[in-house]
Amino acid sequence: MRTEMLNLVYVGVGGFVGSIGRYLLAGAVYQIFPNSYFPAGTAVVNIIGCFLIGFLSGLTELRQLLSPEVRIFLLIGLLGGFTTFSTFGYETIASLRSGQFLPALANVLIQVIVGLSAVWIGYNITRYF
Repeated sequence: MRTEMLNLVYVGVGGFVGSIGRYLLAGAVYQIFPNSYFPAGTAVVNIIGCFLIGFLSGLTELRQLLSPEVRIFLLIGLLGGFTTFSTFGYETIASLRSGQFLPALANVLIQVIVGLSAVWIGYNITRYF
């Protein structure tokens, strides 16, 4: 029970720091490209988050350099708060690495198509309130 409570603290603190980092980095990018029609801030955050989750998971899986607590803080908390797109990318690549091509493809199609559809449906439901 104590370990689970500590893990919740690691995730919460990491998420707090990651969310602030996302806000600051995306804001800085939008200051550089103020009139862009492309969501450059979000793209930069997602790409950096994907690189970091790949790098940190490599340190964990290939080099055993990160303790379970640090892994929870960084991968779930910090990067989870920074961008969940990094987790989506990591899980898709993990499926591909283990030869699970159909689940990887399903993950991409479901999350992109159903996710975008859910945003559209959620937005349009507000027309009726």
